Amino acid sequence: MKLSLVIPVYNESENLPILHEQILQALGSIPGLAWELIYVDDGSTDQSPAVLEKLVQASPAHTVALLLRRNFGQTAAIAAGIDHARGEVIILMDADLQNDPADIPHMLEMIDQGYDVVSGWRENRQDAFITRVLPSRIANWLISTVTGVHLHDYGCTLKAYRREVLAGFRLYGEMHRFIPAYAHSVGARMVELPVRHHPRRYGKTKYGLTRTIKVLLDLITVKFLISYSNKPIYPFGGMGIVLILISMCLLLFLLVRRLLFQISVTESPFFSSSLMVMILGFQSILLGLIAEMQVRTYHESQKKPTYTIRKRLESTQEADPVDVYPDRNP
Repeated sequence: MKLSLVIPVYNESENLPILHEQILQALGSIPGLAWELIYVDDGSTDQSPAVLEKLVQASPAHTVALLLRRNFGQTAAIAAGIDHARGEVIILMDADLQNDPADIPHMLEMIDQGYDVVSGWRENRQDAFITRVLPSRIANWLISTVTGVHLHDYGCTLKAYRREVLAGFRLYGEMHRFIPAYAHSVGARMVELPVRHHPRRYGKTKYGLTRTIKVLLDLITVKFLISYSNKPIYPFGGMGIVLILISMCLLLFLLVRRLLFQISVTESPFFSSSLMVMILGFQSILLGLIAEMQVRTYHESQKKPTYTIRKRLESTQEADPVDVYPDRNP
């Protein structure tokens, strides 16, 4: 089993030497493990690039640093690390010393037991409750409810993945926290592991309450991609049918009122509203049909299957000849 440890870095110059030493100790304690360490500097404005250059020069050949041209965001940095990783198992970890590299051997043990995703759970989180812990708990509950993948700590970067569960999708926005939901959608076996969490020693946190809005918007995207990416007619068509039914109910109400009370249909504001709602309903259905054609074009042009295979089992024994016509006389 070969391990790739991917660490996004942004303005963590004081933490990097300590973290690097802890990683070497943790990985060095695992006998026979082939591993590589990939730092991804996300356009740091402090001395992090210079520190990484020194660490790479003084480290074994399997230590790599990718320096991005500017700050693209944590998700983009993680995506860059995954793209350059060669390991069968990929572990993600923050560079702020709040994650503990000593948990890596335990995560690899869980992978070795047959799990595809091992998600870190900061059970005893060392952050401010009002600004960090409480919003995180609300976000975890919301993500679990919407995606159906129930985890205590989506925000914990420390997670281990088999390479195959990361194939087939690209990361955008703040979507790195939704990787477990993507992996679950392709049938990944998942387990949570309580991990250590330490207070921040140096530097400032890169997270704020403004990120909550981004997470909510990305959650809508993730829900659509996971549940309806192969059948977009369901949400669009369903919404269209509901709108058309509302429109028909309004028109029926206007007709009954005209017959019973002799009130004009066309002079009522409900008439124009019902026509508009009906048009929106038809447009929604048409959008669903267009999306259906785009999905089919995507899968058929790139020959992408609509399924994933976990394992292929095949007999190695020679099969006996089978008589196709057993009732026919020789």
